[in-house]
Amino acid sequence: MIAERPPLHPPAARQGPGALPRPMIEALDVVLTRHTARSQPGDRRAAGVGAGTELAQLRGYQVGDDVRHLDPAASARTGEPHVRLHVPERVQTTWVLLDVSASMAFGTAQRLKSDVAEGVAQVMGQLALRRTGALGIVRFGAPGPPRITPLRAGRPAFAALRHVLAEGVAPDGNEDASALGDACSALGRLAQQPALVVIISDFRSAADPASVLGPLRARHTVLCVEVYDPRELLVPDVGILSVVDPETGRTARVDTGSRRVRERFIALEAQRRAHLHDELRRLRVGHVALGTDEEWLLKLGRSLR
Repeated sequence: MIAERPPLHPPAARQGPGALPRPMIEALDVVLTRHTARSQPGDRRAAGVGAGTELAQLRGYQVGDDVRHLDPAASARTGEPHVRLHVPERVQTTWVLLDVSASMAFGTAQRLKSDVAEGVAQVMGQLALRRTGALGIVRFGAPGPPRITPLRAGRPAFAALRHVLAEGVAPDGNEDASALGDACSALGRLAQQPALVVIISDFRSAADPASVLGPLRARHTVLCVEVYDPRELLVPDVGILSVVDPETGRTARVDTGSRRVRERFIALEAQRRAHLHDELRRLRVGHVALGTDEEWLLKLGRSLR
């Protein structure tokens, strides 16, 4: 008998991502295009040759070629039939990898981490579908294997994204240290053509994210959007505090009045984030850190410049 998976739930303290002004999203489109162009040749480049308007090559006719592609001028000039091959219309394919683990339901400032993640996913979805782009979604961090929503274009793609976002996050006590790695591996097997891969997560899994991003980076442009809360960077002096790890369900009592405890926590967290930043930079993976206490959309645009 197969055990039923725990359902996802929208967090009770959900605030939503806030306003998404269209002028800011349009400005971000230009910024993201430049960011993608640094690691992918051309703007919205498609692979291979096909029915487009840009000439790829002019060559002699071969048996089986479509006679509608014959070039009269070249054929008359050379005395031999020639055909024109074109570069297909350029399309940006975007994959959004969304972390729905229990730790994403945490937040002590303007909104929860899941709220910021939702906003980033919506913005990336809108940008992906401009100029006839295609969008795919990989949800990870919930019990079970990552769930993949295949590439779609237009309104069906955005409707699928909204459905995934409405499902919420995983319940407490369902830690899976390999969730990010499993999601990247699944996408690596599925996405054969170069694409923009946007990973939205707090990257607090026990696994080293850099170890699973190398193969993905070899073929795709990867952008890691790290979402954090200011209370994850330091512990305030509030005396004895009972804390719960949402990913494992484990509880602990901490004496936050101890200066040594607070300094140790700050040092460990700073070390973890510095290691993440250094590894992503070594892999030449884009990295943006957005806090729940910030105007995340404005910072996202500035960080990608």
